[in-house]
Amino acid sequence: MKILIICTGNSCRSQMAHGWLKSYNPQFEVYSAGTSPEKEVNPMAINVMAELGIDISGHKPVSVEEYLDQKWDFVISVCDATLETCPTFNGKVRHRLHKGFEDPAKFKGTPEQVKAKYLEVRDDLVLAFRSIAEAIEMEMEGSVVASQGGCSCGGSCGC
Repeated sequence: MKILIICTGNSCRSQMAHGWLKSYNPQFEVYSAGTSPEKEVNPMAINVMAELGIDISGHKPVSVEEYLDQKWDFVISVCDATLETCPTFNGKVRHRLHKGFEDPAKFKGTPEQVKAKYLEVRDDLVLAFRSIAEAIEMEMEGSVVASQGGCSCGGSCGC
């Protein structure tokens, strides 16, 4: 399965989801991109993923423009802003999903509070992407459950 995870900066949420999804199932062909990519992956995102044993330190933010002409099994947006700014894909996209997450990079507080916010968002991503990954695996096995409505619960909510 070829999967693209998009957000605005491709420096935090999409990178964490990319790293987790790839570690969950190495058979998944996972990419991430941003509509307005940052220069580097957020260091705190790297840190909190490393605590799970997932190394995203070698990842680089990439523009979604690089992927518009490709075919995708899933394009998953993880921030609400990408719903407004996401360009049109010229290649075939079988399933589009959206699951918005708070941007921990915008959180203000003490260093401990900031880290706690990153951990919270990471854990929310892991929980949501576990359901998404299970639905993708069912589709890989030929189940119709994953394709009914395009979301992991079988409805149309985009979870």
